[in-house]
Amino acid sequence: MSVWESLRSWIASIIFFIYYAVSTILFGVLAPFATVLMPKNFRQPVLNLHNKGLLFVFRIFCGVKVEIIGRENIDKNRPVVLVANHQSEWETYVLQVLMAPVSTVLKKELLAVPFFGWGLRMVQPIAIDRSQKTNALKQIISQGKERLEDGRSVLIFPEGTRIAPNAEQAFNKGAAMLATSANVPILPVVHNAGYTWPGKRWRKFPGSIRVVIGPVIESEGKKTSALHDEMDAWMRAEMAKLPKGNALFSD
Repeated sequence: MSVWESLRSWIASIIFFIYYAVSTILFGVLAPFATVLMPKNFRQPVLNLHNKGLLFVFRIFCGVKVEIIGRENIDKNRPVVLVANHQSEWETYVLQVLMAPVSTVLKKELLAVPFFGWGLRMVQPIAIDRSQKTNALKQIISQGKERLEDGRSVLIFPEGTRIAPNAEQAFNKGAAMLATSANVPILPVVHNAGYTWPGKRWRKFPGSIRVVIGPVIESEGKKTSALHDEMDAWMRAEMAKLPKGNALFSD
């Protein structure tokens, strides 16, 4: 990365951070009122105004191109267990927009974050205590089935935490357990957003993001282990095909 490119990415990151902070505070303040005053089916579209704004500013100012493959596999009339690899915050925003309405499985500490957590509460997340693995899994199954029966998809990151794009971690079986329990399909998604919006770093980088949305993996008649293995195999194979490397690892 040249000196000019590096400077540009710093300036763009600062602009994005300012927008992110102002937008999150604004929607965080409005969220409690929206939750009380609006019907449930209006809450996600309102929050998605915030999400779409962040994605737009990130793409334009930070110089990021986004390619989405497999949009035809999305059926918003059929709730699914949505699974994706987890590299940054970017995928949490874009999947909320692409798959609305969707409830995300997340760590409960996020709901306590001022403004940010208030907005999250609008869309009925499944907030778990990751230190209590057995109870967390029961909660995912019970609350996940409630969300699915209510017509909402459930988003699960089977790695459990954000992983660098050049690293690998085993997928847990929570998604497959929920899908078989609720008799709904899994919709797998992979991406390489961590190269431009790296986890646990506020600086953003120019580049390209590729998202691949797979065909649904039906759960009917399958055991949890078989469904999990099918999901795992598809995601690993597609992740291996994603473009690798950009300024993040050369600057």
